Amino acid sequence: MRPLPVALFGAVMGLAGLGVAARATAPVLPGLVRAPAYFTEPWVLLGLLALLVLLPLYLLKVVLHPQAVREDFTNPALLGFCGALPVGISLVAAGVAPYLPAPAEALWWFSVGLMFSFQLWAVYRWLSGGVELMQLNAGWLILLGGGIVLASPGLALGHAETARVAFGVSAVAASGLMVLLFLRALIRPPLSATLSPSWFILLMPPSLIYANGVALYDSAVLLESLFFFGLLLAVALIMYARRSMDWSLGADWWALTFPLDALAYAAARYAQDHPALLWRSVAGLTLLLATAIVATAFLRMLFRSGRDLGPPEEHRS
Repeated sequence: MRPLPVALFGAVMGLAGLGVAARATAPVLPGLVRAPAYFTEPWVLLGLLALLVLLPLYLLKVVLHPQAVREDFTNPALLGFCGALPVGISLVAAGVAPYLPAPAEALWWFSVGLMFSFQLWAVYRWLSGGVELMQLNAGWLILLGGGIVLASPGLALGHAETARVAFGVSAVAASGLMVLLFLRALIRPPLSATLSPSWFILLMPPSLIYANGVALYDSAVLLESLFFFGLLLAVALIMYARRSMDWSLGADWWALTFPLDALAYAAARYAQDHPALLWRSVAGLTLLLATAIVATAFLRMLFRSGRDLGPPEEHRS
């Protein structure tokens, strides 16, 4: 049995995140999307089931393949994807909160502890000279920027101050990292088919800094510009991904999913404040796109072969 790649926790993010985004879209498109109902809750359930399957498998990896776990947290090409674990847990917490508030709160606090621990380790690795610019990838946005995801369920659970801390740390870190990643893209040849899906993670910071920043600070004047940039970036990424079905199938393919969930969530948040037909349509279209990509990734995961579970070789470089 090959060790579970840590990036596969992106499946938890993509599945549970779609349910959360669909819930946010329901007030914008009444009659078309209902929450909680037939469309939103199955995705949350799938996210929960994915976590219940993957977490024990990763704990088994800790026992049977400690060297592989060590590489997850020391190899700069893999380290960023470790953030998918706490982010996925926080999204499951958001999903189950209406039904199981006490377990949801416990999950959220667990995700906060993991996130801050992982972020401290990542910053230490960076300051100690263990990471070069060319070793950075968009997966680092999940780790250093993951707190912007944790903020929304934290606010819903009544932990506004901790949510602001998590959001503030990650919003600053993600903003700086976005600059470095664009710089890296300028001076390095295009990524291989294996790593190409990870560029979609660039959608996460502008989408969620806007959507969760408005909720935390009640100020939308400047933050709305981030949403507009997210829409522009999404169009560019879709053009970039016109041959996405040719991309290698692996854990990184899930990198396509949650960023589109985040964009749909942000579009729903914007349409709530600007209920014109245009923005309601954008909310519907982004949710439709996110649903199509998450469903495709889920089906591809179900029918893939065992060799696709292994981490891509390029991550080892």
